[in-house]
Amino acid sequence: MQNLTRKIMIAMMLGALVGIAINGWFKDIDTVDRFLTNGVFYVLGAIFIASLKMLVVPLVFVSLVGGVTSLGSLSALGRMSVKAIALYLMTTMIAVSIALSLAVSIGPGAGFDAGTQSVTYVGKEAPPFAEVLIDMVPSNPIQAMASGNMLQIILFALLFGIAITMAGERGMHVLNLFRDLDVVIMKMVEIIMRFAPYGVFALIARTFASQGLELILPLLSYFLTLSAALGIHAFIVYPVILKSLANLNPLVFLRKMRDPATFAFSTASSAATIPISLRTTEAKMGVDNAVASFTIPLGATINMDGTAIMQGVATVFIANVYHYNLGLTDYLLVVVTATLASIGTAAVPGVGLIMLTMVLNQVGLPVEGIALIIGVDRILDMMRTACNVTGDCAMTCVIAKSEGALDLATFNNPAASAIETR
Repeated sequence: MQNLTRKIMIAMMLGALVGIAINGWFKDIDTVDRFLTNGVFYVLGAIFIASLKMLVVPLVFVSLVGGVTSLGSLSALGRMSVKAIALYLMTTMIAVSIALSLAVSIGPGAGFDAGTQSVTYVGKEAPPFAEVLIDMVPSNPIQAMASGNMLQIILFALLFGIAITMAGERGMHVLNLFRDLDVVIMKMVEIIMRFAPYGVFALIARTFASQGLELILPLLSYFLTLSAALGIHAFIVYPVILKSLANLNPLVFLRKMRDPATFAFSTASSAATIPISLRTTEAKMGVDNAVASFTIPLGATINMDGTAIMQGVATVFIANVYHYNLGLTDYLLVVVTATLASIGTAAVPGVGLIMLTMVLNQVGLPVEGIALIIGVDRILDMMRTACNVTGDCAMTCVIAKSEGALDLATFNNPAASAIETR
């Protein structure tokens, strides 16, 4: 059996090389752009992402219902919910604090000439927090599943699982059906993963063919500062939390994170990576389904450490570009606003830019400054999504260890493999 991760890494490197070559030598050829970049690459990449998203709703619903019924008590569910939300908020606050500290030290945007840039951006208004709470309750569960509203799906799955437990013997008949469905859906995941290298190649090739490297150069300080902050959070903060709170080997964790991190990077979607994250935490890391089926979808919805890091760096960058002097109070407002917004705007499309709009408004910076960073945001979005997913899996392991729901033998076993292809 050949390792899927190796195939995907090769596909990513080849995709980047092909994309850079197209952007450098063939970008002005209409045939290449129409039939390759926005033809073959676009179609293959879009089909791959759609295939992953196709599995998200049934996988989350079926897995979460089974997980809730295996908890045995509502107190365990409540305890796990408090731990998950507390950890996600804590890591988000740490993330934006690191971003601000690094950005203030480096000073990205200093000397940047905004006068030559086209800076027009209209930010979407974030909904009131009361509306977010109301929208968590699905008036129509089928519609929630059709639209992929993850918070509503999670709430309905929790209630459905609790009802199955309370229904006794009759509920067991329904539970057996869900257990069988879970096995079938996981087989579907394995089938789609066989085509993953081709989808990843197409996604990466199209990104670099469209973006190129020259787009990064004018914003190099912003790009490198944000990249460094993401690296610190992913490779230092998460390992420290794993070691200090759960006494788990960070190097073992990082090695086993290659599959979900790679998929998150290539798709730039935490939601599309949920099937891979679930399968990895359960099969590779030994997390019980009762924990993973709850914390992974919840994390993909509300845990946005990578996005919070982007907000911190972008705020300092835009302040420097427009020569705004931010004080200590402003930085504290950025930390608090970005942390709370990670939950408050969880169900809103385009959440990253909406959250940044909220932060900029809070400290009195021009929202139009977002237009300066949109050009490089696609590549950075891929990086921060990988950071988000790494955080989801790390906190899942911490919670599982605290609940006695982590198989240490599986976690420490380098041969434990989540997804393989023949």
